[in-house]
Amino acid sequence: MRRFLVVFASLTLGVNAMATSDSFDKESVGKLPSGWTCGVTGSGKPKWEAATDASAPSQPNVLLQSGSGTFPWCVKQTVSITDGYVEVKFKPLQGKEDQAGGLIWRFKDGDNYYVARANALENNVSVYHTTGGRRITIKYVNAPVASKQWHTLRAEFSGKHIQIFLDGKRYIDLEDEHIVGTGSVGVWTKADSVTAFDDFSFDGK
Repeated sequence: MRRFLVVFASLTLGVNAMATSDSFDKESVGKLPSGWTCGVTGSGKPKWEAATDASAPSQPNVLLQSGSGTFPWCVKQTVSITDGYVEVKFKPLQGKEDQAGGLIWRFKDGDNYYVARANALENNVSVYHTTGGRRITIKYVNAPVASKQWHTLRAEFSGKHIQIFLDGKRYIDLEDEHIVGTGSVGVWTKADSVTAFDDFSFDGK
């Protein structure tokens, strides 16, 4: 009986520790990946679609945002977690106003969620809460974000505690409680940013 309980506990821990990932490689090019919902906070016409990219960390496809809008977003709305992490590889391709790649968590709707973003034009990492459709800055930190290169952005969140990592280095560590409870996870851009995303992953409860 004891041996059965040990085995069962090990299997349970293994399941809980298994992250969910999406490389977009089985998606139809030119179409929105299945299970994803996209929109914009504010106004504009974002364009999210699976696209081929020879430089993709996992080939052949990426998720590409090539339209424009105040704050375009794309989320896995069937996911609902409170605490955990979300991570993505992103490549800022072009944009005169902005070249941003971002992560969303605790997404309630298009007007209420947390977002962390890295900006190649400003060379910084920042975290915000979007409440009632208004993006409000929590913190900015200078960080090297090269354009037309792949980077890894990661957000870890538990209760009020938020940590933001870029390319394996932690840049932000703080507490905030503007957005609580469960929510979806996803990716984000700003303005005229043309950004590619790959190897999106998350885990939590």
